[in-house]
Amino acid sequence: MRNDTRTLFNAYLARQGELNGVADATRKFAVAPTVEQRLEDRIRESADFLKLVNVVPVDQQSGEKLGLGISQPAAGRTDTNSADRQPRNLVALDSRGYAAVQTNFDTFIKYQQLDAWAKFPDFQARVRNQTTQQIARDRLMIGWNGETAAPNTNLTTYPLLQDVNVGWLKHIRTGAPQRVMEGVKIGDASGTDYKTFDAAVFDATNELLDEWHAEASDLVVIVGRQLLNDKYLGLLNSADAPTEKVALNTLMLSRTIGGKKAISVPYFPPRSILITSPDNLSIYWQNGTRRRMITDNPKRDRVEDFQSVNEAYVVEDLGKAALIDGIELPNADESGWS
Repeated sequence: MRNDTRTLFNAYLARQGELNGVADATRKFAVAPTVEQRLEDRIRESADFLKLVNVVPVDQQSGEKLGLGISQPAAGRTDTNSADRQPRNLVALDSRGYAAVQTNFDTFIKYQQLDAWAKFPDFQARVRNQTTQQIARDRLMIGWNGETAAPNTNLTTYPLLQDVNVGWLKHIRTGAPQRVMEGVKIGDASGTDYKTFDAAVFDATNELLDEWHAEASDLVVIVGRQLLNDKYLGLLNSADAPTEKVALNTLMLSRTIGGKKAISVPYFPPRSILITSPDNLSIYWQNGTRRRMITDNPKRDRVEDFQSVNEAYVVEDLGKAALIDGIELPNADESGWS
């Protein structure tokens, strides 16, 4: 890197050391609690959908889920001449716990990129934001596509981070298979299960959700991108959105589906529909587990940033989630379904 860039980068290292109370940010250190929380806030602010879900710290690496939200009605009546009144726990607590696993977010920035940023007064913010925005993308990918937490991950084999952690949809498929419709055919063709998406969503809402959630006003319909074709929905308001905006933004669609507001979220499976409320989905991160080390690697002409934190993806109440998975649509030539 150039000498003027080196001066700016050294100031960035010094600032990281100052914020975290360490003398040398190039040696592995535990991120200070206030910095850890600030970083989590910035990650959440980087992606629209992460602002809607719960991103909360937990003290233990594993335990019972927090049960955020309301899981059942409270109203009732008891004849106290023969029985005691029995209060209800409105929090969704069951045998499903959570297990936060270490997730590494290791990135690098080439010297050439740092040199290009050196002319800007917000040099340090640019270095920081590149990492936080990618962590936001990664969390969306894992939440929608995560299948396992493998000891050694393989980005080539699993480009949507399917092997990094167990995501929300996997929890629904394995923890509540009775709330999943698979291989549903939707369209106006022979052999269809539903002629319209409205009918499929209406049916799934009433048949798969717990009855007291079916009329909840906070339910949304999250729609896969391949279902947004004009032939089937014609919903998008902002098809001309810049690539970077689409990568992090939740797209509000211009009509309801089955009476529920429809949205499209980055990295959601292209042929699926999820009916739930965003705050029924959570990301737990374990307090005090974020580690970091920033290394200058002249052998590769780059600066490397090693970060890790323990985290888990949680569906708070499976009774408030319905998944229509692997939707089939009629072929254009009406030769069948795919």
